[in-house]
Amino acid sequence: MNAAHPTVPIGILGGSGLYHMESLADPQEITLDTPFGSPSDAYRIGSLGGRRVAFLPRHGRNHTLLPSEIPHRANIHGFKQLGVRWLISVSAVGSLKENLKPRDFVFPLQFFDRTKRSAEHTFFGRGLVAHISFGKPVCETLATILYQSATLCGANCHWGGTYVNMEGPAFSTLAECNVHRAADFDVIGMTNLAEAKLAREAEISYATLAMVTDYDCWHSVVGEVQVSDILTILHDNAELAKRTILHAVQQIPLHQTTHAHRALDTAILTPEHAWPETVRRDLAPILDPALHRRANN
Repeated sequence: MNAAHPTVPIGILGGSGLYHMESLADPQEITLDTPFGSPSDAYRIGSLGGRRVAFLPRHGRNHTLLPSEIPHRANIHGFKQLGVRWLISVSAVGSLKENLKPRDFVFPLQFFDRTKRSAEHTFFGRGLVAHISFGKPVCETLATILYQSATLCGANCHWGGTYVNMEGPAFSTLAECNVHRAADFDVIGMTNLAEAKLAREAEISYATLAMVTDYDCWHSVVGEVQVSDILTILHDNAELAKRTILHAVQQIPLHQTTHAHRALDTAILTPEHAWPETVRRDLAPILDPALHRRANN
């Protein structure tokens, strides 16, 4: 990381409908290079509620990236370069349950993977093997802060549940919807699983604020999801999401250490002397904190 780049403890990933954070004070844009290519856009860094944050629109500021085109590894690597330890994800999702209504906020604690690009959902490989613990993929400390903040801001909130991550870009078939509902999943989206995995490997606490926009295609009254309907709801919810984030960033215990912040302590199997130098160099922002802890224990 260039020494001129500021250290930023909090990251925000904006999803469909949330491409800008106008309330950032003293904003500056930083373009980062990573070993995994360019991130989705420049990082917009500034002060929010008196704290330094970095905002990145995962689809690009003009929504030019399909879900399967999002450079997840580059995005998370860039956040790590900036020093981010807490990462808030804001996402549009479809509801798989009657009680999770459009315009509601959901704070899922579990993910189910139905993607096809899992090789791109890890920083490891190429001679360096690691297996993170992922039984609890969401940081409950951060999720609780988001839930409480959204409730205080007036959102209709739902705690917990499972986010099933499909590939996209097409929405679900009715057969797929019925399978997901039979499995008792709660919401469906196209982006968050990869972010959660990579954030855990990068020792970043991660949580999702999922904004329900539709009932996918299973609801007999509402009918199939349409992009125009999603955009209307996202527009209605954008300001509420921004108020929630503003409140939440002020509550984050910046110096607290969660289990996510020590995820690599028992994850790496390859002995250090066997790490390929190119991989060691590429992953320096991720590996160096773990190596520092190891040297001081």
